[in-house]
Amino acid sequence: MSHSWWPSRLTFRRYAAVTTAMTTVLVALGVYTSGTGSGLACQAQWPLCSDQLIPTLTLNPDFIEWFHRVWAMVTGFLILGLAAWTWLGDRSRRTRIAATLAVAILPVQILVGAITVTIGGLVPGGYTLSTHAAHLVVALAIVTLLGVVLFESGDGDGPTSPRTLRFAIGAGLGGVLLGAVFSRAVPLVTYSPGAQAVFYLCTLVGFLGLLAVVLRVPNAGIPDDARGRVRVLSAIALVALFVTLLLGRDLVIYPGFWETVNRVLLAATVLATATAGWELSGSDTGTLGAAASRRE
Repeated sequence: MSHSWWPSRLTFRRYAAVTTAMTTVLVALGVYTSGTGSGLACQAQWPLCSDQLIPTLTLNPDFIEWFHRVWAMVTGFLILGLAAWTWLGDRSRRTRIAATLAVAILPVQILVGAITVTIGGLVPGGYTLSTHAAHLVVALAIVTLLGVVLFESGDGDGPTSPRTLRFAIGAGLGGVLLGAVFSRAVPLVTYSPGAQAVFYLCTLVGFLGLLAVVLRVPNAGIPDDARGRVRVLSAIALVALFVTLLLGRDLVIYPGFWETVNRVLLAATVLATATAGWELSGSDTGTLGAAASRRE
Protein backbone atom coordinates (compact mmCIF):
# COMPACT_ATOMS: atom_id res chain seq x y z
CA MET A 1 0.00 0.00 0.00
CA SER A 2 1.29 3.43 -0.85
CA HIS A 3 -0.30 5.04 2.21
CA SER A 4 -0.54 3.78 5.77
CA TRP A 5 -3.86 3.80 7.66
CA TRP A 6 -2.63 6.41 10.17
CA PRO A 7 -2.51 9.57 8.01
CA SER A 8 -5.87 8.81 6.40
CA ARG A 9 -7.57 8.65 9.81
CA LEU A 10 -5.72 11.40 11.61
CA THR A 11 -7.57 14.36 10.14
CA PHE A 12 -7.30 17.87 11.53
CA ARG A 13 -10.91 17.85 12.72
CA ARG A 14 -10.49 14.56 14.57
CA TYR A 15 -7.27 15.76 16.17
CA ALA A 16 -9.00 18.99 17.22
CA ALA A 17 -11.94 16.99 18.63
CA VAL A 18 -9.63 14.74 20.68
CA THR A 19 -7.70 17.75 21.98
CA THR A 20 -10.89 19.56 22.96
CA ALA A 21 -12.26 16.43 24.64
CA MET A 22 -9.01 15.89 26.56
CA THR A 23 -9.09 19.50 27.75
CA THR A 24 -12.73 19.22 28.82
CA VAL A 25 -11.97 16.09 30.85
CA LEU A 26 -8.93 17.88 32.29
CA VAL A 27 -11.15 20.62 33.72
CA ALA A 28 -13.38 17.99 35.36
CA LEU A 29 -10.30 16.20 36.74
CA GLY A 30 -9.01 19.48 38.11
CA VAL A 31 -12.31 20.14 39.87
CA TYR A 32 -12.30 16.62 41.35
CA THR A 33 -8.68 17.01 42.45
CA SER A 34 -9.46 20.29 44.17
CA GLY A 35 -12.72 18.99 45.68
CA THR A 36 -10.98 16.02 47.29
CA GLY A 37 -8.24 18.27 48.65
CA SER A 38 -5.70 16.35 46.61
CA GLY A 39 -4.23 19.59 45.29
CA LEU A 40 -2.50 19.82 48.65
CA ALA A 41 -1.10 16.28 48.30
CA CYS A 42 2.37 15.39 47.02
CA GLN A 43 3.73 17.26 50.07
CA ALA A 44 2.87 20.48 48.21
CA GLN A 45 5.65 19.80 45.69
CA TRP A 46 5.72 20.49 41.98
CA PRO A 47 6.76 18.91 39.64
CA LEU A 48 7.76 16.10 42.04
CA CYS A 49 5.13 14.33 44.15
CA SER A 50 6.17 13.48 47.71
CA ASP A 51 9.80 13.43 46.54
CA GLN A 52 8.90 10.92 43.81
CA LEU A 53 8.48 11.17 40.08
CA ILE A 54 5.65 8.58 40.18
CA PRO A 55 3.75 7.99 43.45
CA THR A 56 2.10 4.77 44.60
CA LEU A 57 -0.44 3.77 41.94
CA THR A 58 -3.45 3.43 44.23
CA LEU A 59 -6.44 5.74 44.63
CA ASN A 60 -5.01 8.15 47.18
CA PRO A 61 -4.52 11.95 47.23
CA ASP A 62 -0.97 11.74 45.87
CA PHE A 63 -2.08 9.61 42.93
CA ILE A 64 -5.09 11.84 42.16
CA GLU A 65 -2.91 14.95 42.04
CA TRP A 66 -0.19 13.18 40.04
CA PHE A 67 -2.70 11.76 37.53
CA HIS A 68 -4.18 15.23 37.03
CA ARG A 69 -0.70 16.58 36.28
CA VAL A 70 0.06 13.79 33.78
CA TRP A 71 -3.26 14.31 31.99
CA ALA A 72 -2.52 18.05 31.89
CA MET A 73 0.94 17.45 30.43
CA VAL A 74 -0.36 15.18 27.64
CA THR A 75 -3.15 17.65 26.89
CA GLY A 76 -0.67 20.51 26.76
CA PHE A 77 1.38 18.75 24.09
CA LEU A 78 -1.78 18.04 22.11
CA ILE A 79 -2.64 21.76 22.20
CA LEU A 80 0.85 22.62 20.99
CA GLY A 81 0.49 20.13 18.14
CA LEU A 82 -2.90 21.56 17.20
CA ALA A 83 -1.53 25.09 16.97
CA ALA A 84 1.39 23.90 14.84
CA TRP A 85 -1.01 22.09 12.51
CA THR A 86 -3.06 25.26 11.94
CA TRP A 87 0.05 27.08 10.71
CA LEU A 88 1.39 24.20 8.62
CA GLY A 89 -1.95 23.48 6.97
CA ASP A 90 -4.38 25.59 4.99
CA ARG A 91 -6.46 26.92 7.89
CA SER A 92 -8.50 30.06 8.34
CA ARG A 93 -7.11 33.11 10.08
CA ARG A 94 -9.59 32.76 12.93
CA THR A 95 -8.58 29.12 13.50
CA ARG A 96 -4.90 30.02 13.61
CA ILE A 97 -5.45 32.92 16.00
CA ALA A 98 -7.60 30.81 18.36
CA ALA A 99 -5.07 27.94 18.45
CA THR A 100 -2.17 30.35 18.94
CA LEU A 101 -3.96 32.14 21.79
CA ALA A 102 -4.61 28.78 23.46
CA VAL A 103 -0.87 28.07 23.36
CA ALA A 104 -0.04 31.61 24.49
CA ILE A 105 -2.09 31.32 27.69
CA LEU A 106 -1.09 27.72 28.34
CA PRO A 107 2.05 28.75 30.29
CA VAL A 108 -0.17 30.98 32.45
CA GLN A 109 -2.36 27.98 33.28
CA ILE A 110 0.69 25.85 34.09
CA LEU A 111 2.14 28.58 36.31
CA VAL A 112 -1.12 29.17 38.17
CA GLY A 113 -1.55 25.42 38.59
CA ALA A 114 1.94 25.14 40.06
CA ILE A 115 1.23 28.03 42.45
CA THR A 116 -2.13 26.52 43.44
CA VAL A 117 -0.60 23.27 44.73
CA THR A 118 2.50 24.65 46.43
CA ILE A 119 1.27 26.11 49.71
CA GLY A 120 4.28 25.84 51.96
CA GLY A 121 6.27 24.72 48.94
CA LEU A 122 7.53 26.84 46.05
CA VAL A 123 5.05 29.63 46.75
CA PRO A 124 3.78 29.98 50.33
CA GLY A 125 0.05 30.67 50.43
CA GLY A 126 -0.50 29.42 46.91
CA TYR A 127 -3.66 27.44 47.75
CA THR A 128 -5.94 30.49 47.83
CA LEU A 129 -9.24 31.68 46.39
CA SER A 130 -7.58 34.00 43.87
CA THR A 131 -5.37 31.27 42.39
CA HIS A 132 -8.32 28.85 42.16
CA ALA A 133 -10.36 31.50 40.36
CA ALA A 134 -7.54 32.30 37.94
CA HIS A 135 -6.93 28.60 37.28
CA LEU A 136 -10.59 28.02 36.40
CA VAL A 137 -11.01 31.15 34.25
CA VAL A 138 -7.92 30.37 32.17
CA ALA A 139 -9.05 26.73 31.79
CA LEU A 140 -12.46 27.85 30.50
CA ALA A 141 -10.76 30.28 28.13
CA ILE A 142 -8.62 27.47 26.69
CA VAL A 143 -11.68 25.22 26.24
CA THR A 144 -13.46 28.07 24.44
CA LEU A 145 -10.51 28.71 22.12
CA LEU A 146 -10.20 25.01 21.29
CA GLY A 147 -13.91 24.94 20.58
CA VAL A 148 -13.41 27.77 18.09
CA VAL A 149 -10.65 25.78 16.38
CA LEU A 150 -12.81 22.64 16.24
CA PHE A 151 -16.00 24.25 14.97
CA GLU A 152 -14.26 26.55 12.51
CA SER A 153 -12.36 23.62 10.96
CA GLY A 154 -15.28 22.78 8.67
CA ASP A 155 -15.41 26.08 6.80
CA GLY A 156 -14.71 24.40 3.48
CA ASP A 157 -17.62 21.97 3.83
CA GLY A 158 -20.27 24.39 2.58
CA PRO A 159 -23.32 25.68 4.49
CA THR A 160 -24.04 24.14 7.89
CA SER A 161 -27.19 22.04 7.75
CA PRO A 162 -30.11 22.73 10.11
CA ARG A 163 -29.80 19.12 11.24
CA THR A 164 -26.25 19.76 12.45
CA LEU A 165 -27.38 22.85 14.33
CA ARG A 166 -30.25 20.93 15.92
CA PHE A 167 -27.76 18.31 17.09
CA ALA A 168 -25.55 21.04 18.60
CA ILE A 169 -28.50 22.66 20.36
CA GLY A 170 -29.60 19.24 21.61
CA ALA A 171 -26.12 18.64 23.01
CA GLY A 172 -26.22 22.08 24.60
CA LEU A 173 -29.59 21.57 26.23
CA GLY A 174 -28.87 17.98 27.24
CA GLY A 175 -25.52 18.89 28.79
CA VAL A 176 -27.02 21.79 30.76
CA LEU A 177 -29.96 19.75 32.06
CA LEU A 178 -27.83 16.76 33.04
CA GLY A 179 -25.24 19.02 34.63
CA ALA A 180 -27.95 20.83 36.60
CA VAL A 181 -28.84 17.56 38.34
CA PHE A 182 -25.36 17.55 39.91
CA SER A 183 -25.03 21.32 40.39
CA ARG A 184 -24.96 23.43 43.53
CA ALA A 185 -28.12 25.22 42.41
CA VAL A 186 -30.33 22.11 42.25
CA PRO A 187 -30.11 20.18 45.55
CA LEU A 188 -30.93 16.74 44.15
CA VAL A 189 -27.58 15.16 45.04
CA THR A 190 -24.83 16.03 47.48
CA TYR A 191 -22.34 18.37 45.83
CA SER A 192 -19.47 15.98 46.49
CA PRO A 193 -16.15 16.05 44.59
CA GLY A 194 -17.52 13.40 42.23
CA ALA A 195 -20.72 15.37 41.65
CA GLN A 196 -18.67 18.51 40.99
CA ALA A 197 -16.62 16.71 38.35
CA VAL A 198 -19.75 15.33 36.65
CA PHE A 199 -21.36 18.79 36.75
CA TYR A 200 -18.39 20.36 34.98
CA LEU A 201 -18.04 17.56 32.45
CA CYS A 202 -21.73 17.66 31.44
CA THR A 203 -22.02 21.44 31.55
CA LEU A 204 -18.90 21.92 29.42
CA VAL A 205 -20.40 19.58 26.82
CA GLY A 206 -23.43 21.86 26.85
CA PHE A 207 -21.17 24.91 26.65
CA LEU A 208 -19.40 23.52 23.58
CA GLY A 209 -22.71 22.67 21.96
CA LEU A 210 -23.90 26.27 22.35
CA LEU A 211 -20.55 27.56 21.12
CA ALA A 212 -20.91 25.42 17.99
CA VAL A 213 -24.30 27.00 17.28
CA VAL A 214 -22.98 30.55 17.76
CA LEU A 215 -20.07 29.90 15.41
CA ARG A 216 -21.82 27.84 12.74
CA VAL A 217 -25.27 29.42 12.48
CA PRO A 218 -24.06 32.36 10.31
CA ASN A 219 -23.21 29.77 7.66
CA ALA A 220 -26.46 27.82 8.04
CA GLY A 221 -28.94 27.28 5.26
CA ILE A 222 -31.87 28.94 7.06
CA PRO A 223 -33.61 32.32 6.64
CA ASP A 224 -31.62 35.38 7.76
CA ASP A 225 -34.08 36.49 10.44
CA ALA A 226 -34.17 33.05 12.05
CA ARG A 227 -30.39 32.84 11.81
CA GLY A 228 -30.02 36.07 13.78
CA ARG A 229 -32.50 35.03 16.49
CA VAL A 230 -30.91 31.62 16.96
CA ARG A 231 -27.46 33.15 17.26
CA VAL A 232 -28.52 35.80 19.79
CA LEU A 233 -30.40 33.28 21.94
CA SER A 234 -27.48 30.85 21.87
CA ALA A 235 -25.04 33.64 22.77
CA ILE A 236 -27.20 34.65 25.74
CA ALA A 237 -27.31 31.04 26.91
CA LEU A 238 -23.55 30.74 26.43
CA VAL A 239 -22.77 33.79 28.58
CA ALA A 240 -25.21 32.73 31.31
CA LEU A 241 -23.70 29.24 31.33
CA PHE A 242 -20.16 30.62 31.58
CA VAL A 243 -21.10 32.50 34.78
CA THR A 244 -22.82 29.36 36.08
CA LEU A 245 -19.55 27.46 35.60
CA LEU A 246 -17.77 30.08 37.70
CA LEU A 247 -20.42 29.77 40.43
CA GLY A 248 -19.90 26.02 40.44
CA ARG A 249 -16.63 26.51 42.31
CA ASP A 250 -16.17 27.99 45.79
CA LEU A 251 -15.23 31.39 44.39
CA VAL A 252 -17.93 33.33 46.26
CA ILE A 253 -19.81 32.93 49.53
CA TYR A 254 -22.59 30.88 48.02
CA PRO A 255 -25.76 30.72 50.17
CA GLY A 256 -28.58 33.20 49.73
CA PHE A 257 -28.11 35.76 46.98
CA TRP A 258 -25.59 33.82 44.85
CA GLU A 259 -27.65 30.63 45.07
CA THR A 260 -30.61 32.54 43.63
CA VAL A 261 -28.39 34.05 40.93
CA ASN A 262 -27.13 30.60 40.01
CA ARG A 263 -30.65 29.23 39.67
CA VAL A 264 -31.80 32.20 37.60
CA LEU A 265 -28.82 31.81 35.27
CA LEU A 266 -29.48 28.09 34.85
CA ALA A 267 -33.12 28.78 34.07
CA ALA A 268 -32.15 31.51 31.60
CA THR A 269 -29.71 29.12 29.90
CA VAL A 270 -32.34 26.40 29.53
CA LEU A 271 -35.01 28.83 28.31
CA ALA A 272 -32.74 30.55 25.77
CA THR A 273 -31.41 27.23 24.46
CA ALA A 274 -34.85 25.68 24.15
CA THR A 275 -36.17 28.79 22.39
CA ALA A 276 -33.24 28.71 19.97
CA GLY A 277 -34.06 25.09 19.21
CA TRP A 278 -37.71 25.99 18.62
CA GLU A 279 -36.69 28.83 16.29
CA LEU A 280 -34.41 26.49 14.38
CA SER A 281 -37.10 23.83 14.01
CA GLY A 282 -39.56 26.39 12.69
CA SER A 283 -37.09 27.87 10.23
CA ASP A 284 -36.11 24.40 9.05
CA THR A 285 -39.76 23.57 8.34
CA GLY A 286 -40.17 26.83 6.48
CA THR A 287 -37.06 26.19 4.41
CA LEU A 288 -38.24 22.71 3.46
CA GLY A 289 -41.66 24.06 2.53
CA ALA A 290 -40.12 26.76 0.34
CA ALA A 291 -37.90 24.19 -1.37
CA ALA A 292 -40.92 21.96 -2.04
CA SER A 293 -42.84 24.90 -3.51
CA ARG A 294 -39.96 25.70 -5.86
CA ARG A 295 -39.86 22.09 -7.08
CA GLU A 296 -43.59 22.19 -7.85
